[in-house]
Amino acid sequence: MLAADRHAAILARLGVQRTVRVAELAENLGVSEMTIRRDIDGLHAAGALRKVHGGAASHTALSALEPGFGANADQRTGAKESIAAAAAALIQPGMTLALTGGTTTYRLIEHLSGPLTVLTNSLPAAEKLRRNAPPGVTVLLTGGERSPSEALVGPIATSTVRSFNVDLCFMGAHGVDAQAGITTPNLAEADTNRAFAEQCGRLVILADSTKFGTVSLARIAGIDQVHCIVTDSEPDDPRYARATSILAASAPPTSPTSNPQDTP
Repeated sequence: MLAADRHAAILARLGVQRTVRVAELAENLGVSEMTIRRDIDGLHAAGALRKVHGGAASHTALSALEPGFGANADQRTGAKESIAAAAAALIQPGMTLALTGGTTTYRLIEHLSGPLTVLTNSLPAAEKLRRNAPPGVTVLLTGGERSPSEALVGPIATSTVRSFNVDLCFMGAHGVDAQAGITTPNLAEADTNRAFAEQCGRLVILADSTKFGTVSLARIAGIDQVHCIVTDSEPDDPRYARATSILAASAPPTSPTSNPQDTP
């Protein structure tokens, strides 16, 4: 395949999804990963895309575009499951947890066991906990306005969050950048998530490696405000490790722990 054809294929893929990974492109296009990296370097230099850890991202990731929960639920499921399993090791019995919106935080529910109290603004998480919560897990749902990510946000949600103190907050993220910090395209969700970050003893970000280097519209917190980032592949940029701890999850389990029928 000629370089021009590969470049067109990479940009076409970015036209339908926010990020692409080097390994997936190499397999789909039948070339080496080194070739794909050179292609991405050239397209990045030309301003056609943004080079990120492990792949490339479209420039729309910088805008206020917010993919819905359903659009993200089936993306990178193996990575999300391994991240959720690793994050669960941070939980101790009797804790009060906060769980923000997102498809990676949603998968953490499969790994919860009582006694716990869970404060969440995620409608899918609250519904799944209502149906499948193990004994000893108490669920508190904030009010608020529904966002595209199926999270309750806005003044009511933010006020509710500020009335609680929690031990751990597990937060999903649209973007994780060493300089810009944790970001989201939704202004109201950023405000509510800032309240979550401020009311917790420890802030834990759950983000797969495609989120690194992505910067979105509204800032939630700086990297130095994060206790730990749980991801599937540790970022190359040393600034992350200097600012916070990185927990790189192991390979996805061989047998899935979630029931596909439980996914909204």
